[in-house]
Amino acid sequence: MEDKTLLKIGTCSWNYDSWVGLVYSKKLQHAHEYLFEYSKKYNTVEIDSWFYKVPDIEEIKNYFSIVPDSFTFSCKAPQSLTQVFHFGTQEYNTNFLSPSLFTDFYNRIEPYKKQIDCIILEFEYMNKQKMASYSTFCEKLHLFFGKIPHEIPIAIECRNSNYMKKEYFDFLSESKVSHVFSEKLYMPPIIELMDSFYNLLTEKIIIRLLGGDRKEIESKTKEKWNSIVDKKDLLPIVKRVKTFIDLKHPVTLNINNHYEGSAPLTILEFTNLLAGLT
Repeated sequence: MEDKTLLKIGTCSWNYDSWVGLVYSKKLQHAHEYLFEYSKKYNTVEIDSWFYKVPDIEEIKNYFSIVPDSFTFSCKAPQSLTQVFHFGTQEYNTNFLSPSLFTDFYNRIEPYKKQIDCIILEFEYMNKQKMASYSTFCEKLHLFFGKIPHEIPIAIECRNSNYMKKEYFDFLSESKVSHVFSEKLYMPPIIELMDSFYNLLTEKIIIRLLGGDRKEIESKTKEKWNSIVDKKDLLPIVKRVKTFIDLKHPVTLNINNHYEGSAPLTILEFTNLLAGLT
């Protein structure tokens, strides 16, 4: 059996009425109410909503106080930190990689650091207008890392496939920062990246199974997330995760409804396959 202290499996967000019958016993009004029942079934979750706003103290308290002490979160940092331009404009975002904004966010969640797997900085695809080069990106990250607190692990989700090379993984390892393996349209398959740069992974392994064309799968599901509509071959990813666990390397895996159509059902298949390998 897999080491439950090393492997965390959950979903990307959790507030879905269509999970009633799969995860929840009945429809509820508030996200934190669903989280209580969710935490009885899974041991981790990603907080995606904080990508769109800096959370207030009361919301943070509601989330962390309603789950067991052993339950963990992957926390999305606000997009203001990771977008070069203000959304939909060519106007430079002065909060891009702002140490003060990050520290404000960090200080709000720091009291709950024992229950946080990582803070995810999710970057958009950056063309030449947004980022002159790979080296420029790393230089900006290096300066940023030197000015922020690090007690809570940090993970970088980069959407530039051309950045995925040895130098990048070396840089993250030297910075003691995790790479987020994001299975997503226009990015290299995470299996390919894991196999190519396996020996450079020194921090916690963060995996997000996000899926392909969002509009296509939303059309198939009608945004009712209780059935598989785009079946994937999970076994290669399961085998890589097992290898990491066998080597005592911690893994956090969060799955999106858009990956196959229903994150809870993908988790069920994943755990069944993993059990079959042990």
